[in-house]
Amino acid sequence: MSDPTDREVACFEAGVKFGSLYHQFAGTPVSPDSADSLAVAIEAAIENQPNCTRVSVEIREESLREAVAEGPASYTELTGAFLDVEVVVVYEGREVVARMEMADGYPLMRVVSVRNDGS
Repeated sequence: MSDPTDREVACFEAGVKFGSLYHQFAGTPVSPDSADSLAVAIEAAIENQPNCTRVSVEIREESLREAVAEGPASYTELTGAFLDVEVVVVYEGREVVARMEMADGYPLMRVVSVRNDGS
């Protein structure tokens, strides 16, 4: 058994950020009027975590408007269907870029790139 590489730890850290983001904020009441402020709050919360250098959250407002229009209230619950997220983690010189985007009706979280920091 060997210790994980810095690359593996960096990827794991990106996964931790997505797990925290998704499970902390899924179910949050959101409306078209509150979408921007919620996106900023999510970014700030996740950026607080160790090794996280950047988080970009886009709430799909058109999809959100459609869901609200179809429902009985002026808001709906936040789900992965409304989120496009990019997380950048740097650990021991390794930079990981990971994204969450809808793919075939599912909020897919994936590593986009791993590289030496600054290269």
